[in-house]
Amino acid sequence: MSDPLAEMVMLLAPEAPFSKLVHCAGPWRVRREGTGQVFYTAVLAGRICLHADGKAPVIVEEGDFAMVPASFGFTVSSVDPVPPADLVFTTAVLEDGTIRHGRREGPPEVQQFVGHCVFGSPDASLLVSLLPDIVVVKGERRLALVAEFLREEARAGRPARDVMLQRLLEVLIIEALRSTRDTATSPGLLAGLTDDRVAPAIRRMHEAPAKAWTVTALAKEAALSRSAFFARFNRVVGTPPMEYLLNWRMTLAKDYLRKDQGTVAEIAERVGYGSASAFSTAFVRHTGHSPARFARGSRTETAEGLSLGSAARREPSSQETLSPA
Repeated sequence: MSDPLAEMVMLLAPEAPFSKLVHCAGPWRVRREGTGQVFYTAVLAGRICLHADGKAPVIVEEGDFAMVPASFGFTVSSVDPVPPADLVFTTAVLEDGTIRHGRREGPPEVQQFVGHCVFGSPDASLLVSLLPDIVVVKGERRLALVAEFLREEARAGRPARDVMLQRLLEVLIIEALRSTRDTATSPGLLAGLTDDRVAPAIRRMHEAPAKAWTVTALAKEAALSRSAFFARFNRVVGTPPMEYLLNWRMTLAKDYLRKDQGTVAEIAERVGYGSASAFSTAFVRHTGHSPARFARGSRTETAEGLSLGSAARREPSSQETLSPA
């Protein structure tokens, strides 16, 4: 049986993680603008306040894990004490690479593993739109262990490091999403997969994207009338069922083209189009490029990325990832 959540995370292609141990004391506040990077934190001691733009503040405590997949700004600050509005932020990088926020002297009152990663998929914005804006998981120690393992692997120079990092990031994101209890109320894929009527239709679309699906056929999978299914899918997932199917087919097609996995005609058949011309027309309408042009561009980008090598992968300073508020 198809696993839509796992497929989506793998297609996101998470990569280039930046992980740090962060110690905090006294009043402190840090601000991150929307950079396209995924932010996550595992709180090892104490508690923090995570306040994303346009969202209610969330208290993240010892043993909790939080992740912000979407690209919008947020503030992280101390809870005990609450920082004053006119706080002049101070930070320091210790000799062992640990980041220190707030008061420098004395033992830390808050300890976190903080990480950033990016999604390599050209469809990242589309796929991320199907995820919750914020994920907060309470008391799942295994998430903190995965985050720590990821940090250790990022700092080591062992063989197959990049493969390990990508797989660990996939595990981290999947585990965070499936462990959450509260985010299924937000429209998106996760909400759809927790809905007993919508989930079968989503799984069938992922299992057989080439099938000539209609709203009526998908409604039968959900054991609902056509109108009831359409309304429920739209409300739960946040997009109409046929638009979701089109986006998924185009996402698969771009992945096949980028990896050179078949001719245009072969890929057209695999994603549910009766001819290469019909597929090409839909692809141009969806992406603004012909399949052949998209494939050539992807190969050029891949070659340029390989020529840059590991030199382009450096760990940002604390000021690049979280800036003073």
